[in-house]
Amino acid sequence: MILPTNKLLFYTLRKTILLSLLLLTHVMTYAQGVWNGRKCAVALTYDDALQVHLDNVVPVLDSLGLKGTFYLSGYFPGYVNNIARWKSAADAGHELANHTLFHPCIGDRPGREWVNPETDLSRYTVKRMTNEMKMTNVLLKTLDGKTARTFAYPCGDTKIGDVDYYKTVADDFVAARGTTGEMKKIMEINLADVGSYGINGESGEKLIELVKRAQETNSLLVFLFHGVGGGHSLNVALAEHNKLVRYLEQHEADIWIAPFIDIASYVKEYQSKQTK
Repeated sequence: MILPTNKLLFYTLRKTILLSLLLLTHVMTYAQGVWNGRKCAVALTYDDALQVHLDNVVPVLDSLGLKGTFYLSGYFPGYVNNIARWKSAADAGHELANHTLFHPCIGDRPGREWVNPETDLSRYTVKRMTNEMKMTNVLLKTLDGKTARTFAYPCGDTKIGDVDYYKTVADDFVAARGTTGEMKKIMEINLADVGSYGINGESGEKLIELVKRAQETNSLLVFLFHGVGGGHSLNVALAEHNKLVRYLEQHEADIWIAPFIDIASYVKEYQSKQTK
């Protein structure tokens, strides 16, 4: 049967409109709800088990009902001298995460003169590194009783020689956080090296600009803090940090703020469903 020209045009137009509406619905749903019903996700991560995290960060997060991720190294004084306080942070819902026992970094790079020869990653075997990662998981389990864990690469160094050491223990972790400043959409995320923005001296307004960009692009944003109000050469003023977290708390309807492990688990499940 050959349709008259006007009917053919009508059916073609109707089909085009329906397809456009379906596409628009998909785009709007993605923009408004892909991140656990929110426009974007934000993880607040803090490295090196610094006492200022317990003194300055945990109290303000608790006051706002927000949860952070704290990457601990077992030998750092901020860990050794505050074990009970770290346990209390875990009991309050914060994530205790793996930053290795001795925080080894490659020492023969510019600006790495501070690296101790005994913890120079370039002198490690892969087995030594992965053993220390596994032992740190055991150490953290004694504090929070959990087996699921995330990892953060010390100094962002991902390889020993030409070996990506995380791959040998990936089954022991949900995900690994790297140090590349990037924010990606949910299907673009590589859970073996999730990018993060290292913060050093930025204003609260600059930090909030990053969040707004994540909102606009429906992306994951991971903050990487060291010192907060002191405690490290890489530092953000406490007042500026607090501007950020207050903004986050005020916009929780649009922003999913959660421990890194919760977001990574969600990404893993979402990606799995999409690729079936």
